[in-house]
Amino acid sequence: MNNGFDPARLDRIRSWMQDHVSAGRLAGLAVQIARRGEVVFSGQVGNRDAEAGTPVTPDTIWRIYSMTKPVTSLAALMLYEEGAFQLDQPVSDFLPEFANARVWQGDGHPLTATEPPHRAITIHDLMTHQAGLVYGDACGNELERALAASGLGLERGFATMAEAVEALARFPLGFQPGSRWFYGLSTDVLGRMIEVLSGKSLGDFLHQRIFAPLGMIDTGFAVSKDKVGRLATLYDHAPEGFVRAADQDSYIAPVTLESGGGGLVSTMADYQRFATMLLQRGAFPGGHLLGRKTFDLMVSNHMGGDLASRGQGHFSETTFEGIGFGLGVSVMLEPTRAKITGSLGEFAWGGMASTAFWVDPVEEMTVILMTQLVPSSAYTLRRQLRVLSYAALIGDR
Repeated sequence: MNNGFDPARLDRIRSWMQDHVSAGRLAGLAVQIARRGEVVFSGQVGNRDAEAGTPVTPDTIWRIYSMTKPVTSLAALMLYEEGAFQLDQPVSDFLPEFANARVWQGDGHPLTATEPPHRAITIHDLMTHQAGLVYGDACGNELERALAASGLGLERGFATMAEAVEALARFPLGFQPGSRWFYGLSTDVLGRMIEVLSGKSLGDFLHQRIFAPLGMIDTGFAVSKDKVGRLATLYDHAPEGFVRAADQDSYIAPVTLESGGGGLVSTMADYQRFATMLLQRGAFPGGHLLGRKTFDLMVSNHMGGDLASRGQGHFSETTFEGIGFGLGVSVMLEPTRAKITGSLGEFAWGGMASTAFWVDPVEEMTVILMTQLVPSSAYTLRRQLRVLSYAALIGDR
């Protein structure tokens, strides 16, 4: 027994990893499971660059995309604790470009058909994806297509986030603030607000207040030239398995667009430090990043129900039945309704290139998956790993 885990059952995870690589579904991947601060499983299989045959190693650097969002949300809550804002405060108090926001009347109407918002966008709306801010999508509705054409899709075609947010504010909102949950650019706007409040770039703030204290030495918005060899190649899903993505350089220094919604790179060791701090309710060996009551607010469900009841559509990094949402993370409400093993109150998120993590306070465990395949919906990797991880946990609490 290894801290409640059966070693033979943990070995199934390595076999599962190898099967994905051998079948040509993934170039390579890494998985790490820890319980009560002790790593009980850490495995790397396959290649971080399939063409070069460079293997995945413990220090491989991964594009974590939307696993940036919990980091940015934590940073905002650190400022909240210092009295910089209230959660129900209008975003326009700090980003005046949103003061005259309008709301699009929806499908079947031109973008000029708008109405006034019933209330102002709040910071709580940003942190819970209820602000009316959507992602640009070339295959989406009229608003999503217009955003994508303006460089406000997932590729984020601006030099700085200040420019991007100013451009975003000129578009109507996709729905009335607070009326539903819809995954989009809210955390990018939150990252820009952190810059305004702190007087620092988002990258500097995160480094000084989170990464340096936690010892996250390989996490940031850019990969320096001396570390490029460790950066995993990005792949797109294809009928034959995967193909090398066209854009391999957007995370290589220098990077000027610091996206709080999806711009970070990290390693397994670094993100484990972040996940361990979350498991410890904001505490780390050097102190606390958050007070425990603020932390508990972060990982509580703010939806009044599950995401399915909040009208979710489009894509996201979680399923919707039985899953709620806190301040930057999903929250497990009912494993039976979600139809997956898990614990009440566990919290999680993932990234566009099929990365994922979750923290289970009940079982005192963290699980992290790193790989580089777009989109995250190509395979049910997260649900598969969830079943395998909990199946290996046979000891008592």
